[in-house]
Amino acid sequence: MRARRRRGRLGFPAGQKDEALARNRGLRTAPTLPVARLYTGVLYDNLDLPSLDERAAADRIIVFSGLWGALRLTDRIPPYRLAMAVSLPPQGRLAALWRPVMRDALRLDDGLVVDMRSGPYASVWKAPRPTVAVRVFRERIVRGVPQRSVVSHMAKATRGEIAHDLLAARADPRTPEDLLKAVVGLGHTAELNGTNLDVILHT
Repeated sequence: MRARRRRGRLGFPAGQKDEALARNRGLRTAPTLPVARLYTGVLYDNLDLPSLDERAAADRIIVFSGLWGALRLTDRIPPYRLAMAVSLPPQGRLAALWRPVMRDALRLDDGLVVDMRSGPYASVWKAPRPTVAVRVFRERIVRGVPQRSVVSHMAKATRGEIAHDLLAARADPRTPEDLLKAVVGLGHTAELNGTNLDVILHT
């Protein structure tokens, strides 16, 4: 019973619970590997790090982690499974625990922050300078009228693709307007909406 409650509390996907728990139990002795090789999934597939300049990517990408906080691609960590949205009693939600630490510890060079994070990770740290969050919408024409809906899972793929394209083009946007121009110039449909860059997928 206790093991089942722990699996549910950590929010592991169905079919991956045993493997995830084994990884977490072995953290102290597991071999480490660079963040660039550890993380997988649709965002990282489309980011396609092996095809990018390694140093440029490492200098410009920060990965947020429920266990480690903020990571560079060259940091070495053991495999683990712990999402930022998890709540661990009695401490509470990881995002709330990380927030004061990240506020004091994370310092970046001057420049525009392009935020590709999902909700729980984005709530951990707010950049003290211009930031543009990338959102993804799907647009369909219904009875002659364009209608947009929020894209969930495939938003990660689109964010990864845009990050890849910006890094491959060595784009260095300094303002939201610069970012919009760069993204549109790379073949994406996008528009600025306040502090958001809305990327539009057409179907």
